[in-house]
Amino acid sequence: MALNDLLRSDDLTWLRPTGTDSDVVLASRIRLARNFRQVPFPNRADMNQLAAVQTTVDRLMDGLCTEEGALFDRVDMERLTPLQKEVLIEKQLLSRNFVRNPQHRVAYISLDQQVSLMVNEEDHLRIQCMMAGFDLEHPFHAASRIDDLFEAQFDIAFDEKMGYLTSCPTNLGTGLRASVLLHLPGLVATRNISSIVNISPQLGLAVRPLAGDEKESVGSLFQISNQLTLGFSEEEILANLQSAVEEIVTHEREARKALSVYMKDTLEDEVWRAYGTLRYARSLSEKEALTLLSKVRLGIDLRIIGEVKADCFPQIFIGSGRSYLQNYVENENLSKNEIDRLRAERVRAVLERSGTAAEG
Repeated sequence: MALNDLLRSDDLTWLRPTGTDSDVVLASRIRLARNFRQVPFPNRADMNQLAAVQTTVDRLMDGLCTEEGALFDRVDMERLTPLQKEVLIEKQLLSRNFVRNPQHRVAYISLDQQVSLMVNEEDHLRIQCMMAGFDLEHPFHAASRIDDLFEAQFDIAFDEKMGYLTSCPTNLGTGLRASVLLHLPGLVATRNISSIVNISPQLGLAVRPLAGDEKESVGSLFQISNQLTLGFSEEEILANLQSAVEEIVTHEREARKALSVYMKDTLEDEVWRAYGTLRYARSLSEKEALTLLSKVRLGIDLRIIGEVKADCFPQIFIGSGRSYLQNYVENENLSKNEIDRLRAERVRAVLERSGTAAEG
């Protein structure tokens, strides 16, 4: 996939509504942090050392692509504009910390956008694998296979007592960060989300709004991840997160059922009003678009609305981003009003396409 296609596409395979429990769990992600033993961590390495790490990774990835075909796009941070970097951050393919210092930083992004390998981020290697729905197993195995390729050829920083050595102490041990993206409008509407957030630290987990802040979650989107990596095996970390998410999914579905029974008219009114606004609005702020999109997605999952399919969610989610829109029209000097008008136009187009597909 050419860089321009990667930036302009509003389709993310890891956010499609095709996975297990995808009505609640939108996506699952695994990240592994690894470092080369003989090289200082990126925040302490000089330019020559960072360049050596980059060259080492390039050689391995070039060999992999030669053997198995063109599996990844190589993206050089020094060649990207600030706007292009922001688009890839919005798509969650790169971290903000990674693009801050572009020298000798490259990323390998798989053609299906489910895997990204960041070189010289906070650690020498950040292996990230994502999958649609509730599926920690497949992205973990995918990340582990890439990890095995490096460990087979290079001396990775590892201590028998401490485990994998990482730049940040919170990743020490397994170097594993597992997370899932949840859509929890039921728990938000019934005001039970705070109990989930409050109890999560006791389980070694963190629950954070994807957008907004601790007081307000925009679009009822939350990310839950493990906080602890030291003293636990990878299997234990994944099992703990799996169990907690299964419990949250159960509570969310119970909350949705309660809303459908006790607040049926109000719920349906909110869903249809949200759909009508998205379908015909001429101006939308990013916050408004995500808030209304959440209600429409809930209406689709509860079969209140059949005019559109759930596949409109990732396209609107990505297509509503400020940087995405600026890059799409190749104008980073748009005013807020111009961006809001463009956002509404894109949303209308997505819903029209999805509506046509639903009729077919």
